[in-house]
Amino acid sequence: MKRLSELTKNASGIIASIHGDTRFVSRITSIGLTPGCRISVIKNEKKRPLLIYSRDTMIALNRRECDWIEVQEAV
Repeated sequence: MKRLSELTKNASGIIASIHGDTRFVSRITSIGLTPGCRISVIKNEKKRPLLIYSRDTMIALNRRECDWIEVQEAV
């Protein structure tokens, strides 16, 4: 398993687990990022927000938030 922030541009994965406090987990799941959800990384540049595509939506997440989301890299 990898952290979401470790995926490279154009990589795909499936969310395995989400860690963090209740407020963070609630916010992330409310925008559709749940365990089992497929994601694709659009942009992953150093010191910039991570841009992902999931469920027909583009989502920007800051680096700290990405470290709390574990993904299984898709083939």
